[in-house]
Amino acid sequence: MNFFRGVMGGQPAGPQPSGAETIQKLCDRVASSTLLEDRRDAVRALKSLSKKYRLEVGTQAMNHLLQILQTDRSDSEIIGYALDTLFNIICNDEEEEQDENPQKQVDDLGVQFTDKLIQEPENVTLLLTMLEEFDFHVRWPGVKLLTILLKNQCVQLQAIILVSPMGVSRLMDLLADSREVIRFVIGLLLLQQLTKNNAAIQKIVAFENAFERLLDIITEEGSSDGGIVVEDCLILLLNLLRNNSSNQNFFKEGSYIQRMKPWFEVGDDNSGWSAQKVTNLHLMLQLVRVMVSPTNSPGATASCQKSMFQCGLLQQLCTILMATGVPADILTETINTVSEVIRGSQVNQDFFASVNAPSNPPRPAIVVLLMSMVNERQPFVLRCAVLYCFQCFLYRNQKGQGEIVATLLPSTIDANSISAGQLLCGGLFSADSLSNWCAAVALAHALQDNLTQKEQLLRVQLATSLGKPPVSLLQQCTNILSQGDKVNRRGSKVQTRVGLLMLLCTWISNCPIAVTHFLHNQENVPFLTGQISENLGEDERLVQGLCALLLGICIYHNDNSLENYTKEKLKQLIEKRIGKENFVEKLSFITKHELYSRAAQKPQPVFPSPEQMLFDHEFTKLVKDLEGVITKAVHKSSEEEKKEEETKKTIEQHDSIVTQYKELIREQDSQLQELREQVSSMSSQKELMQSSLAQQLSQIQQHKDQYNLLKLKLGKDSQGQAGSQADGAQVNGLQTEELGQLREEVEELRRQQATLHSQLGEKETLISTLVDIWPMLLSEVTHKELEALRSQIQSQQAEISQLQTERTELLRRSSEAGVAGGSSEDSALLADLEGRLAAQTSETDRLKAEVQGLTEGRAGMEQQLASATSTVAILQAEKAKLQGELQESKKEQDDLLMLLADQDQKIHSLKQKLKDLGEAVRSTHPHHIQHVTASPGLPTGSGADRTIERYPQGGFHATSFTSRRF
Repeated sequence: MNFFRGVMGGQPAGPQPSGAETIQKLCDRVASSTLLEDRRDAVRALKSLSKKYRLEVGTQAMNHLLQILQTDRSDSEIIGYALDTLFNIICNDEEEEQDENPQKQVDDLGVQFTDKLIQEPENVTLLLTMLEEFDFHVRWPGVKLLTILLKNQCVQLQAIILVSPMGVSRLMDLLADSREVIRFVIGLLLLQQLTKNNAAIQKIVAFENAFERLLDIITEEGSSDGGIVVEDCLILLLNLLRNNSSNQNFFKEGSYIQRMKPWFEVGDDNSGWSAQKVTNLHLMLQLVRVMVSPTNSPGATASCQKSMFQCGLLQQLCTILMATGVPADILTETINTVSEVIRGSQVNQDFFASVNAPSNPPRPAIVVLLMSMVNERQPFVLRCAVLYCFQCFLYRNQKGQGEIVATLLPSTIDANSISAGQLLCGGLFSADSLSNWCAAVALAHALQDNLTQKEQLLRVQLATSLGKPPVSLLQQCTNILSQGDKVNRRGSKVQTRVGLLMLLCTWISNCPIAVTHFLHNQENVPFLTGQISENLGEDERLVQGLCALLLGICIYHNDNSLENYTKEKLKQLIEKRIGKENFVEKLSFITKHELYSRAAQKPQPVFPSPEQMLFDHEFTKLVKDLEGVITKAVHKSSEEEKKEEETKKTIEQHDSIVTQYKELIREQDSQLQELREQVSSMSSQKELMQSSLAQQLSQIQQHKDQYNLLKLKLGKDSQGQAGSQADGAQVNGLQTEELGQLREEVEELRRQQATLHSQLGEKETLISTLVDIWPMLLSEVTHKELEALRSQIQSQQAEISQLQTERTELLRRSSEAGVAGGSSEDSALLADLEGRLAAQTSETDRLKAEVQGLTEGRAGMEQQLASATSTVAILQAEKAKLQGELQESKKEQDDLLMLLADQDQKIHSLKQKLKDLGEAVRSTHPHHIQHVTASPGLPTGSGADRTIERYPQGGFHATSFTSRRF
């Protein structure tokens, strides 16, 4: 213990040891001590030395401290000391280290220790498990240590946490901690570092219900009026949503956009905003912009814009926009936010056009904003924001473009009110170069991709001074461009000329009528060629490039309506005065300019200073599209142009034909769609009718069943009443007619059964006879006759062959002896043989005829056999049918017997009731009863006979059953 007293401040007995030696001894004690108290004291001592001797403790004690975290987890005190010590050696404490080492070396030391700790991913997993301990002395230093590790080596630690089981979930649990110092102060900072630039972790955190938790915290803390906790929550939300389309979609689908509306509710008195409220509201506006950023996918942006309009968020932002007393930076950010919420959304743009400022008389919000844009006393960032808002209002909004251009036309100008067109013209011709540039760009956006408004703007006439005729707006722009050096302006003269040239290029692009108006002024082309051909300074080279672009547009979109300035003549002029290569070089300088590349990156005009405000984002797209085609147009010969024009005409004709076919297909598609809709509607009507028919049928069946039940019930009731009021003789009389009918039906069924039995027996006898006799007779007759005939034919054929042989021999002999010298004996013999041969031949023919006749007879007998077989099949079918009818008759007899038994039981019960009521009932004597036994032709369903007692009145009573079988 003396050793620890020396370390902790006691008086040493000997010489003072160095810091490295002390740390070494402490590390040995941590590694070798078996008592937990000794290790705890050693770690506490290392903690006290870790700030002063940071390098020594980090190099010697880090592994021992990590071992303590593994082995002594049950003791929260030693775990807390170890985590604090690791935090001290990794954290860069600027105040204590700046006297001894440069700050760069201190930062490097923290990064080195961080690299050493995360070399083994198990160390990071071990730290994550420490967060499961609820003890403040463990969780607090653990969270601080992970935060500083993420700050020093964010990417590497993110990768380790991402693959660690439940790593992100453990960190998200910090937001549920009841202690605010962990929940807010450290937990949010840790999650901010964790979610930086890592889409995978951002998705995991979002699906851990982070949006719900953070929005709840913001609401609980007072929204925009809250403190630093609200700011940390908003920064974390920005990390989760920025450049993460999956989280943005999840945020929108979870209806979290609607929960943002209360953030922007401001009162009438907006004076005295605190710095924290300004920061919070600024972050909230940035969060809205993240959801509708132009860099997002068009579908996702449009969906978010729609949600913001439907929930009233856009209306709330416009209220802030028109409110008084709002700080300048909040107003600027609100203008930028409204700009992106309405950009490309027709519904939102129409709503913004209807917003009026609270003035007397009310003025449209667009006019009020344009007044700020052309006012040189307004802040530069505010003027840029208003320009961006105006650009977004006109983006893909031909209706808004027409409304702006209409304010410049003579028929719509109101002298008593200030319009947007008047403000743009005033800014275009003012002495402030920044106002010139902003007004020119704003007017160019009113003409962007809108041929109709380009032609309408040619009608605008301006009165320059008293006594002089008015000039067109196009001509006034070229006049200012040519006289730019003679006018004293505040700001950059190049900025004014660049703005006017961008306006002219946008105006006449893809508009041959505007090109003709521009070329009609005889001074414009010489001015452009003179500007391009001069050797000017670096600042003027950009103006030369834009002049080359303007002249190239006059060539490319020229319809050759002016003889002096046709395409060919303009190209000859360029070749003589400028040179094609020099022209192309001046044109290509535009895209090489640094400010051009910066403006092409994003639509919002963001510039560090007014002097660098030269290019517009949409204009960079126009230059990109036109540079190549203008270069080709300048180098083309007249023959190539003719061929190209012919090809273009052919393509136009083909396009017109294709368009006609497309229209026809659209019409057919619409007709087909209508027919499909009709078919679907008729199918639905059919299904409805079928369902209604089925319901009606079921209702009818139910009504029938109810009717039958009621009928039976009424019949029983009437019978019961009749039985109670009449005597026994009357009861028997009521049943006599019904029982007589039943007896007749039984007798008829008996007769039918007997007839069927007799017919069945005859058919069976006939079938068995035919089956037994017919094949035998047929086989005997045919086989005998055929065998006899075959034997006769064989004997006759043998005789014929013998005779033929003899005849051949005789003929041979006669031929040898000679015809003339033949004897009469041979001739007689030959004649005899021929006669015999003829007789045998005729006999053979007769036998063959008989064989053929027998064969035909056999075929006929076989046919008769087949017909007999079919007759047998028919008879068997009739037999089966008769057997089925017999079974049905048996069933009917059983039913009748059961009915008779029921009737008899009913009569008996009625008699008993009459007796109970005191009525005299005639008794049945034994000599009146006749025993009737069911015949064998009337079996019951179970095969048993029934003995039936028949009363003299015709009633039946089942008295007994016997089990005799057939």
